[in-house]
Amino acid sequence: MLLSLCTYFLWLSISDLWTVQAKDPDTDVSTRSPHRDLAPNNVDFAFILYRHLVASAPGRNVFISPVSISMALAMLSLGSCGHTRVQLLQGLGFNLTNISEAEIHQGFKHLHHLFEKESDTMLEMVMGNALFLDHSLELLESFSADTKHYYELEALATDFKDGAGASRQINEYIKNKTQGKIVDLISKLDSSAMLILVNYIFFKGTWEQPFNPGSTREENFYVNETTVVRVPMMVQSGPVKYFQDPVLSCQLVQLEYTGNETVFFVLPEEGKMDTVITALSRDTIQRWSESLTMGQVNLSIPKVTISGAYNLRTILGAMGIADFLSKEADFSGIAREPQLTLSEVIHKAVLQLDEKGLEGADSPRVMLHTAPEPLTFRFNRPFIVMIFNHFTWSSLFLGKVVNPT
Repeated sequence: MLLSLCTYFLWLSISDLWTVQAKDPDTDVSTRSPHRDLAPNNVDFAFILYRHLVASAPGRNVFISPVSISMALAMLSLGSCGHTRVQLLQGLGFNLTNISEAEIHQGFKHLHHLFEKESDTMLEMVMGNALFLDHSLELLESFSADTKHYYELEALATDFKDGAGASRQINEYIKNKTQGKIVDLISKLDSSAMLILVNYIFFKGTWEQPFNPGSTREENFYVNETTVVRVPMMVQSGPVKYFQDPVLSCQLVQLEYTGNETVFFVLPEEGKMDTVITALSRDTIQRWSESLTMGQVNLSIPKVTISGAYNLRTILGAMGIADFLSKEADFSGIAREPQLTLSEVIHKAVLQLDEKGLEGADSPRVMLHTAPEPLTFRFNRPFIVMIFNHFTWSSLFLGKVVNPT
């Protein structure tokens, strides 16, 4: 796992390899990995978006699925035209002289297929997009066909004049799609809304090395100098990959889920959270991956459900995709309606952290008495969590946990 992750970031860090070369979109992609052509752009966009969200919400939790957002916005480009289309794809980090739009969409289609295949066997993951459009709009057949083909988009007619009814429709749809894992996404809608895109993802992995539920206990979590909350804390003692970074003044551990997901838990020293977040990049993750040591560790991590919900229009506007906020935006490729604008682009991501390991897996390994004195890593103050899929080379989740309650 460590070797594959290091290989991933080494590949992403070499410009000659992550500069995508244009290919014939009609070429058979079954013998190559089109999703990996997207990886460098997706990772860079992930960290840029994450930093913008953190800066916009000081002192608060932040949690997103960058690859899911990239997928949703690339899908949206199929309904945008002219400058809006170019701006959207360039905002995602794509150089359209080096990669064609057909390659972008084919890559995301393959990526989504791989996630679906893995979620059938290795983990619990539900992800998708839904477009709610006013019932007065007529969806263009080309947009409907393309988004269904590449992204499995579902479009639903909605009566936004009935705000309460529209909210119920959206909430029930997302609740059903996620088997009740995501509820009450919308509380209030503007009756003037015409078009709402919802991107959602729920994730619950299975640890390669499970925690013992009998060892979980209530402990203090120190939110800041004046606020302390009680959380259930999962505990594990044994060999763990770790690194104490003297450059960025933080500690980190790397854990593995069954399948292809690798998790970094990063604990900055007090007052160093912003410094660490500012430094997050492909190079930083590669350096951490290469510096990890396997050692005896007493590890404590909160047993929590982490989530984040955002209307991305304002954030994307601040990142340079200004047409999201402008009346000049051209989404005429979605429906026959002059001056059609997006009312909201909603993203909701949920991660459930618990003790669960693979059924039949060994209990956490017990340290021998002859082992060196173990290090202690207690994630009982604000920390960063990052989940990467090292097969698809994707940034699955990025989070800042200030208050786990």
